[in-house]
Amino acid sequence: MKLEIPNLAALPAAAAALAAAIAESGHSVVAFAGEMGAGKTTLIRALGAVLGVADDVSSPTFALVNEYRDGRGRPVYHFDFYRVDSEEEAARLGAAEYFDSGYLCLVEWPARVAGLLPTAYLQVALTVTGPETREIQLTIIN
Repeated sequence: MKLEIPNLAALPAAAAALAAAIAESGHSVVAFAGEMGAGKTTLIRALGAVLGVADDVSSPTFALVNEYRDGRGRPVYHFDFYRVDSEEEAARLGAAEYFDSGYLCLVEWPARVAGLLPTAYLQVALTVTGPETREIQLTIIN
């Protein structure tokens, strides 16, 4: 599935479509790939709003993981592995246990922990197509 974001005003609609795709996929691990500045955290913030997250959604760059609660009180885990030095470091922090929890795990920079990801997950690839425009490609990885 491909989503086009023509401007920031279209972000809530794209996030709603993404939330529906996540639910339909049945996967709890969602891997967000894209270059620095592509809008991974911005998209996750908009997705959090759609899911009813009341907390401020921000990049867990230094903490590696932030925990939020969705509108139904379920945990949502938000990872940023940009600063992780190795898969071993992420494993020591318990990443695999989070991924196996069955709760929604939103993973930025998934390539840095590829060996820890489950065999099946939803990949969200963001491509910068202009100053405010983005293309999002959703792919189920099995």
